[in-house]
Amino acid sequence: MKQIFTAKSIDEAKELAAAEFGVAIGKIRFNILEEPRKSLFGKIKGEAKVEAEYELTKADVSVNYILKVLKALGITNVKAQVNEIENGAEIELIGDDMQSFIGKKGEALDSLQYLSSLVCNKIDREYYRISIDCEGFRARRKIQLEELAKKIATNVKKNGRTSALEPMNPYERRIVHGAVSEIEGVSSRSVGEDPYRKVLISSTEKKPYNRDKRESRGPRNNNRGGTGGGRKNSNKTPKPFDITTSFEKDYKKPKPEDSMTGTGLYSKIEF
Repeated sequence: MKQIFTAKSIDEAKELAAAEFGVAIGKIRFNILEEPRKSLFGKIKGEAKVEAEYELTKADVSVNYILKVLKALGITNVKAQVNEIENGAEIELIGDDMQSFIGKKGEALDSLQYLSSLVCNKIDREYYRISIDCEGFRARRKIQLEELAKKIATNVKKNGRTSALEPMNPYERRIVHGAVSEIEGVSSRSVGEDPYRKVLISSTEKKPYNRDKRESRGPRNNNRGGTGGGRKNSNKTPKPFDITTSFEKDYKKPKPEDSMTGTGLYSKIEF
């Protein structure tokens, strides 16, 4: 990436380049095109013009995009700390006005993370994972989801009824699946289509058949109102009653992003 910057001095031109690229001056290669000149009486004539060249990484592209979006939203006092990881980067946002931006469930943070991933991955076909956090929100949200999953799983074990959680992104669904996998007697699966895809928690324990209660009722009398005109007993075996709800019937197939083997916050984005 090359760009020409003009200022009153060489140093000021370099500072403009660093601010535009969002990196330290030492990471930029400069080519001085013009320098200010002093006149006979010591007056400065002309301006400094430098050509700045910097190879932007995907993390740089993401950070630049994030800061521009926040600036457009009126959030200017914010810094981004980048931690390079394998095949991606973790970006920590630090600022005074970030708590209101995050929101209760982090929807704005998730959206910014998704969009910045799209922007940086347009550079080439090699997928680069972006994770954005702010003021420890991800850690707090993980604890909340794990506690919620355990609470619902306990209720499902008691009443035997399948329970559906609210729609979540792939990262949050994986947290729920992980928490449920550690509890015996319950299982979890994801159903639906994004952005309404959700987790269902079901019991894997079969309820014992209460034979004593059945026998206490006595034999059923199908002859109503006398000996004649009663129903004939059928030798056919009755069909088992289907307790599957229509909601469960519609969504049976699990999706790849719900696999517990994934390590990323989001599944790979295909273009």
